[in-house]
Amino acid sequence: MINASGIMYNHCIALHRRYYKMWGKHLACGKLQSHIAKLRKRNPFWQSVGSQAVQDICQRIEKAYQLFFKHHKACVRPPGFKKVKKYKSFTLKQAGYKFLGGNRVKIGPLAYQFWKSREIEGTVKTLTIKRTPLGELFMVIVVDTVDESEIKFETGKIAGFDFGLKTFLTCSDGSKIESPQFLKQSLNTIKKASRQHSKKLKGSANRERARKNLVRKYEDISNARRDWFWKLAHDLTNRFDVLCFETLNLKGMQRLWGRKISDLAFGEFLQILEWIAKKKSKQVVYVDQWYPSSKTCYHCGYVLEKLDLSVREWRCPSCQSVNGRDDNAAKNICAVGASTVGLDDVRRAMPAIVV
Repeated sequence: MINASGIMYNHCIALHRRYYKMWGKHLACGKLQSHIAKLRKRNPFWQSVGSQAVQDICQRIEKAYQLFFKHHKACVRPPGFKKVKKYKSFTLKQAGYKFLGGNRVKIGPLAYQFWKSREIEGTVKTLTIKRTPLGELFMVIVVDTVDESEIKFETGKIAGFDFGLKTFLTCSDGSKIESPQFLKQSLNTIKKASRQHSKKLKGSANRERARKNLVRKYEDISNARRDWFWKLAHDLTNRFDVLCFETLNLKGMQRLWGRKISDLAFGEFLQILEWIAKKKSKQVVYVDQWYPSSKTCYHCGYVLEKLDLSVREWRCPSCQSVNGRDDNAAKNICAVGASTVGLDDVRRAMPAIVV
């Protein structure tokens, strides 16, 4: 089914490009869906994929083109062809699947057995089958959420965090959290597995085994990093009720520092933290990235005109206080975040903030 979805995806991309060359305009999603529905009736292999999955493929391409039209000046490329064996997933919405009870699900004409990681709570909206580079299949279910819980404050503490390359997070209370840098630790293992893969003959079984070995090395790094993120997020939400962060241009930082930003994976950590904070009725607050948190003196509010990245400490010309770059930024982020929250019980629990 995933292979058939990949073939249909490439066919839709070819139709988009051909339509643009002939008529000079974008192919509408409705026209594409009706055309693929007619082709699907004449192709038995395409019929193995549910009709709603076919519609979702067209909608994915439409969404990708809309993003391209919106951000084409920011070097965003239009959707292109994908290798069928690397195509990842297909999605079923209201129909095409049925849960048979226990750990069995019917997708199309066949029933499959799966391992249930958690109980399904709520009304099922979509079902997505995903394929990993190792060939493993995962079933992702989206359900209607229950009524959202209100924000409840238990510790009465608020903290600001500054993300850095040398220190993963610097907290406004003075604590620092170092990143294990899982990719950097396993770089030699990755290089060795990559060399073994490149030496094997293309198309051979040995090359396929070497490829899977290399993929497993990367998955071990990703799983270890994700596990550390979950534990760190639980620890921070247990210590604080409101967590303040600065919004960062991670793509721009990745262009400057490359692999190090990917290894720290700050964006993935924020996604996990937001999910846990919502479950625990905690709040995550974001401060504008253009706020000069590093250049503003926390004690008197003086703002420097320029501060190089190499400067880790600076003396305020106004009050003569010595400010650590990351510590000062974390305290300023905490102060701005507290002003946006506006909760009396949190303010009483915080020390006095002067900006």
